[in-house]
Amino acid sequence: MNRKPPTSQKRLAGSRERQASKADQVYREIKHSILSGALSPGAAIDKIALCERLGVSRFPVTAAINRLAFERLVVIEPQHGSFVARIASRDVREWMLIRRALESEIAREAGRALPAEIMGEIERNLRYQQAAAAAGDVAGFYALDVDFHKLIVDGLGLKQAREILDGLRSHLERVRRILLSPPGRLPSAYSEHSRIAAAIGRGDAAGAAEAMRAHLDETTAIFERIAADHPETFIG
Repeated sequence: MNRKPPTSQKRLAGSRERQASKADQVYREIKHSILSGALSPGAAIDKIALCERLGVSRFPVTAAINRLAFERLVVIEPQHGSFVARIASRDVREWMLIRRALESEIAREAGRALPAEIMGEIERNLRYQQAAAAAGDVAGFYALDVDFHKLIVDGLGLKQAREILDGLRSHLERVRRILLSPPGRLPSAYSEHSRIAAAIGRGDAAGAAEAMRAHLDETTAIFERIAADHPETFIG
């Protein structure tokens, strides 16, 4: 014989679900602020202000911060508070090394086998990049930059490579946004992307690989300059 759970148990389960939902909401809010740069590395996370702004209790805020600490986006210092983690330069260099090796070979393969219809999408993406660069729209350009690289991988149907690159991108997202901020970087990044696309379009596999490598080498060089100039943002 099946018995319905007592009303008190149902209420408790509903309360837990609401708390979990609120914790997810707070987690997404704080993570977006960190990745977008609205909360800069080293910035204190004001729990009381978050509670008031999002209309939640301290429990979901604490749960969200603990989750972000596990992801190494937040540092919890007992008796002092919670702070946005600074970016580990050593990790960035390793992630960029892996990305450069993988994406250069993907560009080489694209020069051999990327379908023509995907080239059409890439060319459209580049037109939007050009407009975003002209407008100085860093956030818009960043989204188009991500899509540009995804189009090449997805156009080749490389599911395993896409999974690896998605993981790298999640680690590098804060850095990649910062690297688009120096004056003149948007138009130069657009030009680098255009050279990659041109080589792929003419079926120049070696040229596509070299253009991608040069693009990611330049990205790494910019990172090194910014990391040296901003020790408050980067560590290690």
